Amino acid sequence: MAVMARDAWTDDRLDDLNHRVDAGFTETRDEFRAVRAEMRAEFQAVRVEMKGEFQAVRAEMKNEFRAVRAEMKGEFQAVRADLGGQIAALHRTTFQLFAGMMVTMVLGFGGMIVTFLVQA
Repeated sequence: MAVMARDAWTDDRLDDLNHRVDAGFTETRDEFRAVRAEMRAEFQAVRVEMKGEFQAVRAEMKNEFRAVRAEMKGEFQAVRADLGGQIAALHRTTFQLFAGMMVTMVLGFGGMIVTFLVQA
């Protein structure tokens, strides 16, 4: 088994390693900065897109609620008109029934009076 010779670490080699490590950290820092800048830009784009979408949804909801309100208003007016007509018809029927009962009672009392007068 052969033993590999170990290289000695000279000042030049250590300086070279130091520069490569510094360059690696500089490159890493630059990459992190680039990633952060890209993330900020993407988040800003998402915010702008979401703001636009939310505004569109709000506008659509407002229009839909207006349409629902208009439809409900029309339906309630129709119900009121129908209910008013039914109440008027009920009032008329009640009045006719009351008038018929009064006429019947007057005729009945009149018939009884005539019967008593005729028998007397």
